[in-house]
Amino acid sequence: QVQLVESGGGLVQAGGSLRLSCAASGRSFSNYVMGWFRRAPGKEREFVANIRWSSGITNYADSVKGRFTISRDNAKNTVDLQMNTLKPEDTAVYYCAAKVVYFQFYDYWGQGTQVTVSS
Repeated sequence: QVQLVESGGGLVQAGGSLRLSCAASGRSFSNYVMGWFRRAPGKEREFVANIRWSSGITNYADSVKGRFTISRDNAKNTVDLQMNTLKPEDTAVYYCAAKVVYFQFYDYWGQGTQVTVSS
């Protein structure tokens, strides 16, 4: 059974940093794309970043490009999101997700972790 468990959320001041981690288990993810999404209060869920597990190729939303970095650790089976220069508009629940490469939709989701950035 696939499980994605996020950790690392919290409260931080604007300009600060946080590192989120997603522990993935239940299968091999070598043929998967791992993504981070977020949902801010009153808004739709939006894409933040993803990484192809096998190649390490990454993609970012324009709103986080240059501030956030997604990475994966093959030994630990984790996908991390390093978030720097945080802004109040980054406040959201952040979700880890996984999908098979070339599939359109993400099949597996974590429970989410809250990130709050104070001004």
